[in-house]
Amino acid sequence: MRTTGVTEADVELPPIPAKRYFTIGEVSELCAVKPHVLRYWEQEFTQLKPLKRRGNRRYYQHHEVLLVRRIRDLLYRDGFTISGARNQLGESVIRAQEDAEESVRLRAEIAKARSSLKEVLAELRAD
Repeated sequence: MRTTGVTEADVELPPIPAKRYFTIGEVSELCAVKPHVLRYWEQEFTQLKPLKRRGNRRYYQHHEVLLVRRIRDLLYRDGFTISGARNQLGESVIRAQEDAEESVRLRAEIAKARSSLKEVLAELRAD
């Protein structure tokens, strides 16, 4: 039997529609991952927490669909193990937190500089 050489990682994913919530079936189609795999990934990746309503039905938000696609890429395309993918995502979160802290620090410095410049401008105008 001859295979075509197309793997799960090679599948072209459809664009994500502009909706607030997606069912597990919709996410399954958008990410080319079966629903039982999504349920398993919820246990393995703490960042993946869809809302659960009415009879434990899962509703994923846009950012979670993007996260599922990222997990899929790490596992299927990049060849990471579950543990390795978890570590990669953790490093991404840490980097994002560090970037946010740096952004806050820089904004405070800019505000301080603006204040100093306003004082200098006021002195120049007074002369």
